[in-house]
Amino acid sequence: MYTAKDIRNIALLGHGGDGKSALCESMLFNTKVITRLGKRADGTTVSDFDDEEKKRQYSIKTSVIPVEYNNTKLNVLDNPGYFDFAGEVVQSLRVADSGVIVLTAKSGIAVGTEKGWKALADRELPAMFYVSKLDEEHANFFGTLQSMRDTFGASVIPFTFPILSGEQPVGVVDLIEKKAYDAAGKEIALPADAEEKIEEYMMELNEQVAETDEALMEKFFMEEPFTPEELTKGIKDGIAQRTITPVFCGCNSTGLGVNALMANLVKYAPSPLEGKPMVTVDEDGNEGEFKLDPAGSPMAFVFNTMSDQYGKNSYFKVISGDIEDTLTVVNARTGTNEKLGNTFFPRGKDNMKTGKVCCGDIGVFTKLASVRTGDTLGLAGKVVSLKPMEYDEPCYRMAIYAKTKGQEDKVAAGLVKLNEEDASFTYGNDPETKELIIAGVCDIHLSVIIAKLASKYKVEAELRPAKIAYRETIKRKVEQHGRHKKQSGGHGQFGDVYIRFEHQDEQDDMIFVDETVGGCVPKNFIPSVEKGLRNCISKGVLAGYPVVNLKATLYFGSSHPVDSSDMAFQTAAGIAYKEGLPLARPTILEPIGELKVYVPDSYTGDVMGDLNKRRGRVMGMGGGTIEAEVPMGEMSSYAIDLRSMTQGRGSYSLKFVRYEEVPQMNQAKIIADAKKEEEE
Repeated sequence: MYTAKDIRNIALLGHGGDGKSALCESMLFNTKVITRLGKRADGTTVSDFDDEEKKRQYSIKTSVIPVEYNNTKLNVLDNPGYFDFAGEVVQSLRVADSGVIVLTAKSGIAVGTEKGWKALADRELPAMFYVSKLDEEHANFFGTLQSMRDTFGASVIPFTFPILSGEQPVGVVDLIEKKAYDAAGKEIALPADAEEKIEEYMMELNEQVAETDEALMEKFFMEEPFTPEELTKGIKDGIAQRTITPVFCGCNSTGLGVNALMANLVKYAPSPLEGKPMVTVDEDGNEGEFKLDPAGSPMAFVFNTMSDQYGKNSYFKVISGDIEDTLTVVNARTGTNEKLGNTFFPRGKDNMKTGKVCCGDIGVFTKLASVRTGDTLGLAGKVVSLKPMEYDEPCYRMAIYAKTKGQEDKVAAGLVKLNEEDASFTYGNDPETKELIIAGVCDIHLSVIIAKLASKYKVEAELRPAKIAYRETIKRKVEQHGRHKKQSGGHGQFGDVYIRFEHQDEQDDMIFVDETVGGCVPKNFIPSVEKGLRNCISKGVLAGYPVVNLKATLYFGSSHPVDSSDMAFQTAAGIAYKEGLPLARPTILEPIGELKVYVPDSYTGDVMGDLNKRRGRVMGMGGGTIEAEVPMGEMSSYAIDLRSMTQGRGSYSLKFVRYEEVPQMNQAKIIADAKKEEEE
């Protein structure tokens, strides 16, 4: 059993395809947990075990891969590289104490590299780099290192670097140990040119170490060497303060450099005891700090959820005391009791039964039906509430329909279950368009949800562009006579009204005014006229959208002592509406959104040009932000288009602000589309 000081919780970040899952395989292979390296193409990696991951050949969920090295447990959190699954990174960084950003020696810094760096910086977590695929053609470790220093600053220092024979890596040098190792982890002779690099990099490292402590700074200026203990402490402090960013390197396929990486993580990565405190929040929304406490009352934080054919798996980190499978705990969110029972250590898809998970370690509960991601579990009266997960607002909105009529409830039930696994998407019924709307990060995100609905919950669904909630109004005042007269033996029907229709800006809802005099329309039928009009305004005369900003004034009419009725006057009002509104210059209004686009300055021109095509109006810009007002009907594919324009570096938020008239040239298409939909 490990204790908190012997555990390292490390998040793997980086661009899709840069080798995070392959690094996990290599670590497992080098520590003899697996006997052969799995391959993503074959669907045999430990990390990517979900059917959808195997089919698509990329990670969708965070996998927990524990690796034991030098009497230390490395809990490696292998995160997806695709930006559509950024919610997984948010969750894993809540329990990681440091992060390793993986990039390749051939491709160098990618968008995912930058995003990984920013994610760790935002959380103030220590960052490290691992440069993979040294054996690829045209790989260039030292060129990549230089670009990393140019981009991320002087804190970037190689703790390992390759020994090359021609272009092929044959070994790695460990900077601190001043030793070289081959792919099998055996020590080999240091080449002559490595000595020069060691001296150069050690000088840079010593300078960064000196800045962690005044006594060390004085020693550095006096040109006195640091003791091994001072160097180790200075490196750990520098990594924790983010003033030292180690760079490691290797080949996942041969295992070269992987042992050196694990050895350095054991020595220098912070343990849970040295990690950042977690943030608590009380009933009034006040935030506080909660430090990991091995001697405290048992408490666990659930940071991820997965479901399989056997039920729900709740992945947790112990943040206080030890969690034992005999405990009954309270959920801080719901106040309900949970009997633990099934407690495991996860390794990819495999769960290893355990009776106890110690403070700082990661485990998994199974079959806790009411527990969700973000919940805190602890003993009654001794549990705290940790700050909920904060995901980026999901901006890619689509309508979701069951392919088979009558299965709408199954789709909704499946979304409820999937939302327990992935809280970064939202769903709900739009009361205006009567559509079930699902919002995610981008198209890949939603396509995975559709695929999981089919594979896990046996319901076929499809995505369609969400309908836009247009409105209609009028621009001109008209007076219209509406008469309903019907005689068919016995009592007939008679209603007769004169109504003035005009535009008003006081409120969206219709204003009804009675200006009749002398009882031309009996008082008991006045509400019938208003009711008849209100029944009509839900459907405009152009494209069937609700009518807003309408004022209707009843100024004259007549009645019959026998044949007039509530229904007759409702019908007469409807006739006046249907005949009068087409004469009042009806027009269509569209929802306008307030858009904020966050992009590097180099993409500003492309984004502005694209906004012009979408009939957007730029209201201001600066500091990497473009503010604009844009018709929401033009924004259905914006998440995809912005990602393409900015190579994934851009993000945005969009919220409704008001309605505006649609340009006449665009109204014809809206009307045609509405008629086509009605015919279908």
